[in-house]
Amino acid sequence: MEDKTRQQFEEKYSGFSYAGNKHPRIKQVEHLINNTKPNPKGLAVIEGLWALNLAYKNNLVVESFILCPEMIHSNEAQEMVNTYMHRAVETCLVSAKVFAKISERPRGDGLLAVVQMPKWKLDRIPLANNSLVVILDGLEIPGNIGTIVRASDGAGAAGIIVVNRKARLNHPKLVRSSQGAIFSLPIVESTTEEIFSWLSVNAFSLFLTDTDATTDYYQASFNGRCALVAGSERYGISAPWYSLPHTKIRIPMFGDCDSLNVGVATTLMLYEASLQLRGKILGR
Repeated sequence: MEDKTRQQFEEKYSGFSYAGNKHPRIKQVEHLINNTKPNPKGLAVIEGLWALNLAYKNNLVVESFILCPEMIHSNEAQEMVNTYMHRAVETCLVSAKVFAKISERPRGDGLLAVVQMPKWKLDRIPLANNSLVVILDGLEIPGNIGTIVRASDGAGAAGIIVVNRKARLNHPKLVRSSQGAIFSLPIVESTTEEIFSWLSVNAFSLFLTDTDATTDYYQASFNGRCALVAGSERYGISAPWYSLPHTKIRIPMFGDCDSLNVGVATTLMLYEASLQLRGKILGR
């Protein structure tokens, strides 16, 4: 960016500081994206109008706001700048070159923020008499988790519980694939022992997704409070879950493949359970 152009930008966005490659906030973004530093505050990098708009609606704490004036062309983007410059602890201007270094989108709109992800506990998950929760046991691929978060939101699940976590819940791919549902849907990380106790106290019926099951998912009867457990992409559901009273369910496969992607499979079962619980279809 030329000095004269930079001066014009800084005059237009008074109060902003100019950040180069070595600025602490730029380094922070790189560390969060690459997971190279501890992250005790549960920070995540979000990018683009849709993500910033959802973070704003869910009142997330904004650690930093980074914008590239050269890439801001719409009134909507300018309004977002005006909104975030008052919410962020620190706001920085960057050049297109610096923004390209930290952006994960080939055609970004020059807006990026570091936000604190919501923190939930088991006893904060809102429960009704017919609540549905999803338990993710050892899933490894952020995109799969994000897909399930998005589907859980769409199906009206009360929340998601993560155990034996193998993927960062603030991973950019997880945030993107969830389409922002990770900002609003209760997501709790807990231990097997704590989850077992919570399920028992709250009278949940347990359904394990298992390719060796003899009951097809649409044959199961979902009523009351239901917990659907999905296992890791490589190893499936861990052994302790089979020690609890449960129903194993599967998706019938009629081709050469023996199973579906865990995100797709969980979505199918989620909607079957949700529709039964809401009285839209009848269980068997």
